[in-house]
Amino acid sequence: MQIRIAGVVAESVVDGPGVRMVVFTQGCPHNCPGCHNPHTHDPEDGEWADTEDLFARFRAKPFLTGLTISGGEPVLQAEATAELARAVKELGKTVLLYSGYTLEELWKLSREDEAVARLLAHTDILIDGPFVEAERDLDLAFRGSANQRIIDLAEYRREL
Repeated sequence: MQIRIAGVVAESVVDGPGVRMVVFTQGCPHNCPGCHNPHTHDPEDGEWADTEDLFARFRAKPFLTGLTISGGEPVLQAEATAELARAVKELGKTVLLYSGYTLEELWKLSREDEAVARLLAHTDILIDGPFVEAERDLDLAFRGSANQRIIDLAEYRREL
């Protein structure tokens, strides 16, 4: 399956817990003022990648803790990001998803789009909400503004 990406970081310690591979998806409708990744907004920019190739790159580094899917807005390519997340989860690794949508908005989208539901089902940690420049805080772990939440979806599902 093809996915349009802005880039890949093979090993990161700043995009979630542990050592993670990060896939930056291309395309974002939020256009948050002060965005850290404005080059990812144009859905026609970036490059095409194959999800199987991205997964092979991930699998080649067994020390990785998990995969972070960022953007852009990963939900815009939910079919491809859900497939990549599923493959990583089958290895027993974690998936962290950044989204400019709130969890509540994602739940609503998941009722309308099965691919979004699958993506959320394979996500362990969600960092949700748009970047808000007025709430920018460089001391926050893994997020840029205080309105963004770190949500342990895996724990939430266990509690259900």
